[in-house]
Parts: sequence; C-alpha cells; structure tokens
Amino acid sequence: MILASFPLPLRYALRELRAGVRGFGIFLACLALGVTAISGVDAISHALSDGLRSQGRIINGGDIEFSLIGREASPDELAFLRKQGQLSIVGGTRAMARTADGRTALVEIKAVDNLYPLLGEAALRQGKALQATIGGEGVNTNGVADPTLFARLNLQPGSGVSIGALWVTLADSLTSEPDKLAGGIGFGPRLMLSLDALRVSGLIQPGSLIRWRYRLLLPADITPDSIKQQANEAFPQAGWEIRTRDDASPELRRGIDRFTMFITLVGLTSLLVGGVGVANAVRAFVERQRNNIATLKTLGAGSNLVTGIYLTQTMLLAALGIIIGLMAGAALPFILAYGFAEYLPLPLTPVISPRGLLLAATYGILTALAFSLLPLGRAREIGVSALFRDAIAPARRWPGPFFLISALIPVLALIALAVVFAADKRVAVVYVGAALGAFILLRLVASLLMALARRMPRPRSTSLRLALANIHRPGTATPSVVLSLGLGLCLLVTLTLIDGNIRHQLAAAIPDKAPSFFFVDIRGTDAPRFDAFLKAAAPDATAERVPMLRGRIVAVKDVPVEKLNVPADTAWVLSGDRGITFADSVPEGSSVVEGQWWPAGYAGPPLVSLERGIARGLGLSLGDPITVNVLGRNITAKVGAIRKLEWQSFGINFVLVYSPDTFRGAPVTDIATLTWPHGASDPTELAVLKQVADAFPAITTVRIKDTLETFATLAGQLAMAIRAAAAIALVASILVLAGALAAGQNSRLYDAVVLKVLGATRGRILFAYVLEYGLLGLATAVFGVAAGTACAWLIVTYLMDFSFTFLPGPALSAAFGAMALTIVFGLAGTWRILRQKPAGHLRSL
Repeated sequence: MILASFPLPLRYALRELRAGVRGFGIFLACLALGVTAISGVDAISHALSDGLRSQGRIINGGDIEFSLIGREASPDELAFLRKQGQLSIVGGTRAMARTADGRTALVEIKAVDNLYPLLGEAALRQGKALQATIGGEGVNTNGVADPTLFARLNLQPGSGVSIGALWVTLADSLTSEPDKLAGGIGFGPRLMLSLDALRVSGLIQPGSLIRWRYRLLLPADITPDSIKQQANEAFPQAGWEIRTRDDASPELRRGIDRFTMFITLVGLTSLLVGGVGVANAVRAFVERQRNNIATLKTLGAGSNLVTGIYLTQTMLLAALGIIIGLMAGAALPFILAYGFAEYLPLPLTPVISPRGLLLAATYGILTALAFSLLPLGRAREIGVSALFRDAIAPARRWPGPFFLISALIPVLALIALAVVFAADKRVAVVYVGAALGAFILLRLVASLLMALARRMPRPRSTSLRLALANIHRPGTATPSVVLSLGLGLCLLVTLTLIDGNIRHQLAAAIPDKAPSFFFVDIRGTDAPRFDAFLKAAAPDATAERVPMLRGRIVAVKDVPVEKLNVPADTAWVLSGDRGITFADSVPEGSSVVEGQWWPAGYAGPPLVSLERGIARGLGLSLGDPITVNVLGRNITAKVGAIRKLEWQSFGINFVLVYSPDTFRGAPVTDIATLTWPHGASDPTELAVLKQVADAFPAITTVRIKDTLETFATLAGQLAMAIRAAAAIALVASILVLAGALAAGQNSRLYDAVVLKVLGATRGRILFAYVLEYGLLGLATAVFGVAAGTACAWLIVTYLMDFSFTFLPGPALSAAFGAMALTIVFGLAGTWRILRQKPAGHLRSL
C-alpha cells in the first residue's frame, strides 16, 4: 500500500531493486571511495583545527605571546606587559653542544624562567619537576635535553656538555613540552636551560639571533585582541610578532589548509576517475535492461517514463554509495583519535562536520548525474527495434540536446564547487584545467588508438587480427580502459617523479654545489680571526662571509601587512622575521633581472633589492616602498633592483638585500659558509667542526649534510602521506579498469562461443586477448608516462624552481605496472569465459 502511493518511476525502481545491487559493485565502490576521501579529509581537517583551537592557550604558552628577535623588550615595553597579567619569558637560540672529548652537535636552546610553563606541563623521564631539575650557579648549571641528543652524543643522564661559557649537566631527558608545536621545525634536538644560565653563557651579544618570547596569562575579562591593539598603539615601532591563543601556530594552520586542499583534490580526482566507472556501470545496466526497456516501450511507456525509472534507480544506488562514503569519512577522525592518538604529533578533537558531509555528498551526487545521464539518454533516444539489435550491433548515437545540456550542468557545478571551496583558488583553477585537459586528451588517445587499429593492414596472425578488431569494434571497452588507467597512471608518474626529483636534488645535485658548513653569530670583533682560522684549517676550501640582521616586513607600499592579501606561496615571507643583509655588489648566486644595482659607496636614500618571485607576490615594482622593522625601528626603502636567485645552491641567499648605508651603526653579526671544491670526506668535515667548536664556542655551526638529512626525512614523510592519499585515486582507477573490462564480458562470451564453434582453440583465443590487453596497456602507459612527466616537469621547474631530471626507473616501473594490471584484470574474467561449453550458450541464443 505504501509503495502504491509513490510516483510511478519510483515504484518501478524500488521493485527492480528488490533483486539486489548485483552488477553495481564498481558503481558503489567508486562513489563511496571518492566521497570517503573528501568527507574524511574535511572531518580530519576540522578535528585538527578544533584541536589547535582547544589547545591554543597551551600551544601558545599563554593567552598572548609577544616575540622579538635580536633584542629584548625595553624597560617600558616590559613594564607594559607586566601590567596586563602574569608574564613568563622564554629565550630561544641555536648553539653548539660539545662533550669533554670533542664530540659536537647542534642544539636548539630553550631558556625558561621559573614560571614556565604557564599552562600544561613539561614532562621528564624520571618524573621530577622541571624547575627543580634545571638551574645552577654561575657557569655550572643543570639542563634537560631531548632523548635524541643523548643518542647522538652517546650520553647518559648526568653527563655534561659545554655550550658557550657554560658547562651543562644533562640531568634528565625531556619527553614532552606543552608549547613545542608553536616553535616550528628545529634543526637540532631540544636543550632546555634556565633563563639565568643563558644570560651568563656568553651567547647573548648585540645582534645575536636569539628569539625572546613574552607570554601572558590574562584576566578573564580581558581579551587578547584588546591587548594586541593596545600594544601596537603604545609601541608602533616595537616590531614584535604577536600571536594569540586563537592563532597559536599560523604556519601549522596554513599547512593543514594546504594539505586539506590537496587531499580534497585527490578525492575529486578519484570521483572523476570513478565517474568513468559510474558511466560503465550505467551503460552495462542499460544493456542488461535492454529487453525490459524495449518491452516497456512496446507496451506504450513513453521515453520520459522509461528514463525516469532508470534514472531514479541509478540515483537511489548513488545515494547508497554516497551514504557509505559519508559514514566512512565521518568515522575517520574518531578512528585516528581513539586508535592512533599516541602516534599523532598534533592534538585531534574529532567532530562531525555537517558542512563537509554536505559538500562531499554534493560532489557525489553531481558526479553520479554527470556520468549517468549520457548512457541513460542513449537508451531514451534509441527505438524499440534498435534496442533489440543492440545485442549484436550497438547503435552509435549521441543523446539529444536536452541530455547533453543536462549532463553539462553538473559538470559545471563540480568545477564551480572545486574552485569556490578551495583554499588556494589559483591551484584549484589549474587543477580543473588539468583534469579537463586530461579527460579530453585521453578520449582523443582512445579514439586515435581505435582509428589506428581499424586502419592497420590485416596481419597474418589470427590472434593479432582478432586483438586489433576487439580494440575498435562496436561497444569496445577501449575508451573506458584508457580513461581510467590513463588518469591513475598520469597521477602516479607525476607524484613519483616529483618525489624522485626532490630526493635527487637533496641527495645528489645540491650537495655538489652546496657549502659544507654555515657559521652563524660571528661577531664583528671575531671576524678577522675567524677568517684566518678557516684559511689555516681548510686551505683548499672557499669561505664566504656576509653581514646579517633579522627584520620583519611590516608594510608594503605603505599598506600594513595585516591588510595585504597575497598568494599562498608568498605569504611565508610576511609570517615572521627574515634574514636581511646589505652589500655593495650583486651577491653571488643572484642576477639582476629588473633595475640596476646601486654603485659602490652609495650613501643616498635606502634602496633594497628583492627576489623576483617575492616581488611579484607582494605586487612590488621598481621604486615602490617597503618597510621593515629591525631591532625596534621601522626602516623604509625603495625597490632599486629585482633579482633571480639560485635557491637550490644552498649558498648565502637573502630575499632582501639593502644598500650598505641603510644599517650603518646597527649591531650586526656575520654569517659565513665554507665550501670545498669537490666536497669533503666526513673525517675532514668533522675535524674542522671540532676545531671551530674548540676555538669559537659562541659561533653556531650548521653542517649542511645534517640539514639535508632533516629535509630528506621531512620530504620522505610528506611523500609517504601524498602517496597514501594518491592511492585513493589509484584504487579508483583499478576499480574502474576492472569494471570496464567486466562490462564487456557478455559480448566476449558471445565471441568466444562463436570462435570455439568455428574451431579456434582455447590457447589461440587466450593469446588474442593477451595481445589486446597488452596493446591497450602499452598505449595507455606511453601516454601516462608522457603526460605525468610533463606535469612533473612543470611543477618541479616552475613551482619548485628546481632543475628537472627524468628518472626512467620509477616511470617505466609505473608503465610496466599499468600493462600488467590491464592484462591481469582482462584475463581474470576471460579465463572464466574460455572454460564455458558452447552448447549451453548456443541453446540460449
């Protein structure tokens, strides 16, 4: 009775679904996979963002933090801060830790006062309180360190290291610190000292690269934003970076947003690839229902009714797949939070995001509509007699204009959603263009392949002749195979070559040109002695030394940076302090592309040279002003030259280079590099490292090999995450490939029966199918490798500014895998066909 009250198309659709969803497994899996990816990553992103917000006070170390580099807060600034609430001071810098027997390691020093931490707890392995463990008298002090430092220097609790003028006894290992996320990526293990110890270490000198953090706990009735406004009004040239509890780690938040966008685009890719599977499933469904459709039309059912019945049934099945995907995606953050919380580096607060679920469901519905309307429209347009003839000779006819337009509308809606909801709309537009281009190119490749097979001379080999005929015959799966396999392979080759080029640059190309050491915090009084020392210790190496300060860009063309809207790939230059320098001549590794360099001895108004990409991102051209705060003073200079930099050389490169007179009289420290002509062996480098640590304990030495290993580890972790995400699209490709080959099994069964009756052996038919699938896989692999290589070249060359190297091993491995997949999936269904006896099937014809 209830069913009778439904509209007629819905009643028919529900009756047919009583038989189950057999034949729609690929359809459901493709939609569920893409929807899971999109809804899951949105849920995880919200969980991470909510975790950061809920833990914002702890991560930030307080309600609000004021950060300065190179100088401490002035008495007036400090008095202002103390009036606002409970104040804790933390100092951070890098230094060399040296054991009694000469072993050295770069460490990230964190010097804390007796109120640290204002929130949360710093945990030690032995369970003692932090404040009771660190501290001491004079230059003899206790500290705690990350377990990595104990392992790197082969130390035990109670061992000691020297840092500057200090002798630090490592009393315990540090297992966690509540504000670690706010500190960003470190190049060495953490070593925590008392603030008093840092003050007597000799590391604090004018111009030293020490970051001072002033953290406040505010009264309940005072908001961080009001304190931020008051501080900027009272000290407009302080130059401090201010972070509140609501934005404790902006770099991490931006990273989450970018990664969310990437995974969403991967999810869309899997949906688009899965759309081919949807079209295949609907086409196969229409083929199975051919007799029913013909019967309904014969009995007087109109085309609109027939189309409505099967469109309703298709969308009901699509809704089932979408619901499965939504449930799986919504469950992902809860699975991560409760099953893998101890392995996660970030706080995770699992939530259900209605907005994300609605967006993922919309993507799924639009994909199902876009790829199912055309196959259904074809059934609508074909007459009764043509439907019956489809068993042998499928009619080639496009649906009418109404269905073409109806299919185009969801495609345009998908494009609009992808761009509107993207964190970086430029990347989204590029992605949409690339996806559309890939679809068009792959369809052209399929058509070209079919045309070549049709026009090739008839070979003598019966198996090869049959294979070529199968590629271009009516109803062939060639377009579906090429589309699904080509998209997945293109994505795989692109990611593989990008990852390989990054590793190649880090492991091979960069070390050939990169210096062996960076030396930081060289005082002006020590510079001549340090130059002479390097010349004696490493006579075959080349040393370069330049002055350096730290400054923060506060205005561009007289517009405060807070009001600027800059591209994501430029925003990093505004997010904190940057290294700046001054020079009479163009620095090595740079070339002027716009304007001209100031003459030697120039003493006019301040001029600055910017890196080309940053200048474009900030909208700066020659003559435009840019303001930088250095040591509490705003300095405005006009752009006099724009440079192109060789970032991958790892030499001394600066985004901002000023005319020398700009910073006359400012406390400056130098930075230096040491480069051997053809590299140096580990023993040679370690020997120089030890000599520098002995002779200049206050100078921080960064070994490039260790830095590259850190970058390589991070790149490897990121590559693993990207591969895991891309696997979603690859799985969708494999599902669609399997579905495309399975959709043609009925026609292949018919062919196999006829061939057997005519005397063909099982081996000959099998060999023909191997040739067919091998040719399809080979053609698709060639395109996938070519297109993937082109995409990787564009990204590596123009976005990453690296030189591109084609890596044949990974690319050809992917191509071989594509051929193997095609043959394996093709033969998996074919073997069952070849085992069938002809008699039973002949009787059913």
